[in-house]
Amino acid sequence: MHHFAYRDGVLHAEAVNLIDVAQSVGTPYYCYSTATLTHHFDVFAGAFSDVKALVCYALKANSNQAVVKTLADRGAGADVVSAGELKRARAAGIPSEKIMFSGIGKTADELALAVDEGILCVNVESEPELALLSSIAVGKARTARISVRVNPDVDARTHRKIATGRSENKFGIPISRARDVYALAAKLPGLQVTGVDMHIGSQITELAPFENAFALLTDFVLTLRADGHGISHIDLGGGLGIAYRDEGEPPPDALVYAEIVKRATRNLECTLVLEPGRIIVGNAGILVTRVIHLKRGESRTFVIVDAGMNDLIRPTLYEAHHDIRPVRMQQGGNRIPVDVVGPVCESGDFFALDRELAPAQAGDLLAIMTAGAYGAAQAGTYNTRPLIPEVLVRKGEWALVRPRLQVEELIALDRLAPWL
Repeated sequence: MHHFAYRDGVLHAEAVNLIDVAQSVGTPYYCYSTATLTHHFDVFAGAFSDVKALVCYALKANSNQAVVKTLADRGAGADVVSAGELKRARAAGIPSEKIMFSGIGKTADELALAVDEGILCVNVESEPELALLSSIAVGKARTARISVRVNPDVDARTHRKIATGRSENKFGIPISRARDVYALAAKLPGLQVTGVDMHIGSQITELAPFENAFALLTDFVLTLRADGHGISHIDLGGGLGIAYRDEGEPPPDALVYAEIVKRATRNLECTLVLEPGRIIVGNAGILVTRVIHLKRGESRTFVIVDAGMNDLIRPTLYEAHHDIRPVRMQQGGNRIPVDVVGPVCESGDFFALDRELAPAQAGDLLAIMTAGAYGAAQAGTYNTRPLIPEVLVRKGEWALVRPRLQVEELIALDRLAPWL
């Protein structure tokens, strides 16, 4: 669910008119709804309120400080995958003891920052990383809490680019070899084994992959405890999918997912660590763009808008579907098949292909829905297109939470060589 709806024929974010925002900040822009953010977080966290659990929001989905602070104020921890995200989490007020550090390519500097911050846990993904973290912790006379990310070779039945739990994926240590890695971790100085980590992918809309993975994980925890390891928490990752279309079968909700988690882990007496991202912010954000003009080709009609693939890359990167709505509701008129495309000099610069939409005219505003996750977070400046504004709405008020980067500022980041 979300809090974007029509009032008097105009799409609003909560009680804020999106046309008014466009007139103030220009287009394109991202808009996030506080009510949707907090609703989804509260529902997810509430599903685990009867067990010992820590919900660590996955910053990679949307790392805007206003978004992170909104969730931090609800008690969220953080799942981070870089030093930058770790610093963002701390700047937003998330305490170190509620931060998990994931990712397969942590540098020495990033691991050193994690040790200095005294975070809850580093999710280790290889033996070299384990050895590097040990040496850093010893050099600082500190102890780093760790878990090992295990790869269960489970098919998450999701897009191949966001599946992370198969043997051919780069993530984690094969579960068949993880026991030996835990034995190594127990011998290395400066490390304290506290948990086990598993994350099989993103945008998972079926429960069977979770059930299969969690069954393997539960058995593995019992094996580790029999080996003498003190496993006090299980990091189950995130990955629960959301609906990107109004029509069709909705994905499982958080309550059903929580029951599967609790059923699999009920006899382990561990703290559960959950790392939701998309399910919290996906439906909480939209991308508002303006139609530049219509172009009629030999076989297609193109609706050319001022947002581009550099602003929202999901349609071309993942073949992802996003519903598109007119900001001002149109009366009458038959829907026609169109391609909604951007101005970037790439054929892959599109938001919808052969989509039946109400006729649009130059100057019309369109809302690209369900863009709160992996939208602004993956944006770039290709074609020297500056990053666009981000706006946060709460009830009848809104705030600019990231200003539009100006072209001059973007160019000023470059430096000429001394011989030029």
